[in-house]
Amino acid sequence: MKKLIYYFPIIHMSADLGSIASEVTKRAIANLGEKIWAMHKDTIEGFWNSVEKYIESMEVKELKIYQDGMIADGEASEKIVEEAVKQGSKNYQIVSGLMKQGAKLMMTEDFALVKKERDLLVKMSSAKTKRGKIVSYLRYKFSKNALLEKRDEFIAKRINETLCDGESGILFIGAYHDVIPKLSKDIKVEPVKDMGKMRDYQGSILRYLAGDKSRLKRIEELSKYLKASID
Repeated sequence: MKKLIYYFPIIHMSADLGSIASEVTKRAIANLGEKIWAMHKDTIEGFWNSVEKYIESMEVKELKIYQDGMIADGEASEKIVEEAVKQGSKNYQIVSGLMKQGAKLMMTEDFALVKKERDLLVKMSSAKTKRGKIVSYLRYKFSKNALLEKRDEFIAKRINETLCDGESGILFIGAYHDVIPKLSKDIKVEPVKDMGKMRDYQGSILRYLAGDKSRLKRIEELSKYLKASID
């Protein structure tokens, strides 16, 4: 193959959520309970630790980085990374470390699409009345799949156009994205964590939030997988 992508399906930390982080955290604690929320935080931290250790063994010079939500490149992207590192994002701490070793951060996403999805999330998280919460949730629910599809098409197009013959890239992307089938056939994909298990974990958390306490055992099993070292 002429090209190679190291594919990291990811789970976002609270620090990655920006202005809505405190509200999301507050609601998560209220619905999950302190114990499960603490376990969830430990799972995410363990996942990122395993990713960081794996990347330490990689040859990263001249690697191209494609990052979920990255709407800029050059100096603008460096400022985004710096701010996210200050907020405590493990994802961006890893990206920053890669850049210092010679990897190049690429503009990965369309600003308008990312902003539209974020605006819907902000409205949903900041709604004060029950009616407002329902309306904002329904708007997000009916829009998110179409937005995700458009974002995935844009991300894949960026990778296809900018990853040249003989080059390697690394893709940090939310587990519910579906970018890989849209990549050029000459790009070999090296999955680092099983996307199905990543989605299963997040789905189990959501089902637990909805009242299905039987998902706890599955959450615990998947938590161990996500925190395990990457071969």
